[in-house]
Amino acid sequence: MRSDFSEPLNLGQDRMVTINHLADIVAEIADVKITKKHIDGPQGVRGRNSDNTKLREILGWEPKISLEEGLTVTYKWIEEQVKQNLPEEKNIHLSVRA
Repeated sequence: MRSDFSEPLNLGQDRMVTINHLADIVAEIADVKITKKHIDGPQGVRGRNSDNTKLREILGWEPKISLEEGLTVTYKWIEEQVKQNLPEEKNIHLSVRA
C-alpha cells in the first residue's frame, strides 16, 4: 500500500485483549495446556487494543484478519523456522491446530 502520509499510524485489532486472554489464545494455537500463576504486584495495563481511526481516515483501510488468524499464521511460520534450524536428532514436534 502506497501513501505519502509520513506520520506513525496504529495498526492492529481494535478489539480489547487482556494478557490472560492472549496467553489462552496462544496456548490454544500451540495446542498446549498452560497454568497461569498470578502474583501480587502493580496492576498495570489491563489489556491492549489499537485505535484504527486514523488508519481508516488516512488510508481508507483496516485489518481484515483476526488476532487468532494472524497468530496462527505467525506460530506456524516460527515453528517451521525452528524445525529447519534444529539438528535432525533434536527435531521436536510442535503441533498446531489448523
